[in-house]
Amino acid sequence: MGPSSSLTTIVATVLLVTLFGSAYASNFFDEFDLTWGDHRGKIFNGGNMLSLSLDQVSGSGFKSKKEYLFGRIDMQLKLVAGNSAGTVTAYYLSSQGATHDEIDFEFLGNETGKPYVLHTNVFAQGKGDREQQFYLWFDPTKNFHTYSIVWRPQHIIFLVDNLPIRVFNNAEKLGVPFPKSQPMRIYSSLWNADDWATRGGLVKTDWSKAPFTAYYRGFNAAACTASSGCDPKFKSSFGDGKLQVATELNAYGRRRLRWVQKYFMIYNYCSDLKRFPRGFPPECKKSRV
Repeated sequence: MGPSSSLTTIVATVLLVTLFGSAYASNFFDEFDLTWGDHRGKIFNGGNMLSLSLDQVSGSGFKSKKEYLFGRIDMQLKLVAGNSAGTVTAYYLSSQGATHDEIDFEFLGNETGKPYVLHTNVFAQGKGDREQQFYLWFDPTKNFHTYSIVWRPQHIIFLVDNLPIRVFNNAEKLGVPFPKSQPMRIYSSLWNADDWATRGGLVKTDWSKAPFTAYYRGFNAAACTASSGCDPKFKSSFGDGKLQVATELNAYGRRRLRWVQKYFMIYNYCSDLKRFPRGFPPECKKSRV
């Protein structure tokens, strides 16, 4: 790598830190409540780490104390190692009620040595069925990796280690509902779903490997909250509509998005002819970036 390449990398890194907040991580004691699973969920290391565990009796979960309405949410996860077949680690934003909105990351476990499936979905006014699934280009059980949601009135971007993997654009003009009016909390849970999670339920959870544990750190939110308004980082970074599209998904980001979707996407509802024999949903025509 020559001097100009090094300088480009440094400048890009500085821009990302400036736009999306510093590496400062919020304290889990301050930001989240352990909501179920008794002792299976733990906050430790002075509030800098959190873990969820699953055994044959119960899984566990947590939720944020705050409700968010637009912003960028970052969380670092290290997923269940070894034979994780049948388990699901879910990390998502959601409101409540029959017409709830939701933005999902779900990590579907697999047999030892086989890849996790990263399942994404978007719900608006209680309707989902907008799934895209991916394999990852790394082992998500060896180290922590950052999974991010950028939620704006114009679009939702899913990122992994700051690389965009999916963009869901606002297509309300086509009659497609979009999540933009209901504040959402952050949730995460580790639970048993061996009736469907691994190869459609063919591979069951091996309880001799329990407890299964996932780890969390590095939570950061540059966002607007229902209680206290907008974080200054969010307002200063995303104040202009044209600027935000350019900074969140510039030419390099679009290339990386196409790379991920070409080589690592394993399911896209917008190309499932069996599911939509009479034509794809209207937003699929607007899905290109």
